[in-house]
Amino acid sequence: MRFLFLTLGLWTICASSYAQREPDKIYHANIGSVQLFPTGNQYNYPIITLGSVGGLELHFDDLDNYVKNYNYTYQLCNADWTPVNLSTFDYIQGFTQNRLTQFRNSSIATTRYIHYQVNLPERNCMPSKSGNYLLKVYLNGDTSQLAFTRRILIAESGVTIAAAIQQPFDATKARTHHKLQFTVDKTQLNVLNPAQQLQVVALQNFRWDNAVTGKQPMFMRGNLFEYNGERDFLFPAGKEYRWADLGSFRFLSERMDRYDLKQLPFEIWLKPDGEWTQSRYLYYADLNGFSETRTTDNINPWWQGDYAYINFIYVPAARKPIPNKELYIGGQFSQYKYTDQYRMIFNDQIGAYEKRLLLKQGYYTYAYFTPVSASPQMAIPNTQATGNTPQLPGETTFTDGNYWETEDDYTILVYYRAFSDRYDRLVGLATINSRASRIKE
Repeated sequence: MRFLFLTLGLWTICASSYAQREPDKIYHANIGSVQLFPTGNQYNYPIITLGSVGGLELHFDDLDNYVKNYNYTYQLCNADWTPVNLSTFDYIQGFTQNRLTQFRNSSIATTRYIHYQVNLPERNCMPSKSGNYLLKVYLNGDTSQLAFTRRILIAESGVTIAAAIQQPFDATKARTHHKLQFTVDKTQLNVLNPAQQLQVVALQNFRWDNAVTGKQPMFMRGNLFEYNGERDFLFPAGKEYRWADLGSFRFLSERMDRYDLKQLPFEIWLKPDGEWTQSRYLYYADLNGFSETRTTDNINPWWQGDYAYINFIYVPAARKPIPNKELYIGGQFSQYKYTDQYRMIFNDQIGAYEKRLLLKQGYYTYAYFTPVSASPQMAIPNTQATGNTPQLPGETTFTDGNYWETEDDYTILVYYRAFSDRYDRLVGLATINSRASRIKE
């Protein structure tokens, strides 16, 4: 029996290492509309407290339209999203993998699919430690047949965080950037060497492509660590996200231009998006890049919602391509991946960028990004250490501009590793809104 468990443990470690791929990525073209969010709240990131059960909802569709054997497991990762050197038995209570048993055929929708869903974590497969987790969904119990991955944050209460948004003192950035400053109270932790034991990560609207990490506190006053460097946590503010209401394919919303319902899937053209860099800032409530699966045509959007090809059009200044830049459409629906799947193509005949995406009925918020130029002096370094070639962070400087008045959410993650630990615990988490909580200098 001991030999059997040892063999299973070694196989699990090897399989997990083999299947450790890029976070937040879909590997099969037949997978559509992956949504992972706190139960009942599609506008928030998958964050739960350690020990909670059923705090997250996972939804996705298989467009091949026949039932398959999908399983899932968790991979505990360090603060930089590299896999920990631990067996799955060390951080999962119960079964190390579970089968997805809740599914049903699409109903009413013209595009046929199988909808899968589950509430996570389940009692028989529970993460037992706090930290960064990679949810891996795969076929036939074989972790090498990954369908997709998604990040999950499991936090414990170990530190108190006090944060504020300020305007930078730098006059060149005072009207375009947000400066995040915060204090961490480590009273409950035994921190002897902050440089080795503590790591902080700051996220803007839960984007990982421009996450800031690797910063040390400027001051230490007793149990308070103050992170208030002038250039440490400096983010281009961007502008409010654009939106597309695709809740109905029978009636044109204010963002739809025209549609073709004769072909399947349906074809919909949105009204062209213009350049906003020269326009004045205008506040309106947005979802900060999040999207919601919903429909006004049917009762249940998860298995009655339909799919359509959505055509996005972006018109640049003077109807000419942005010099020396590639343009991408992004939001939580794309996980801010700047790949060919989301790269806008410039059409010389109309003088605009175009992109055609297959999307499910819902409400989408998005923006247009250009990857920043690689430079050792980059203000916001990329920290997506996954073993793959890292992508450069995206910016909206050439499409939307940056405005201090913009409403953004900033999240602070505090990781701690005791000298006896072999993984990074997520001991603190706080989110602050730039309009509700900022301090104006």
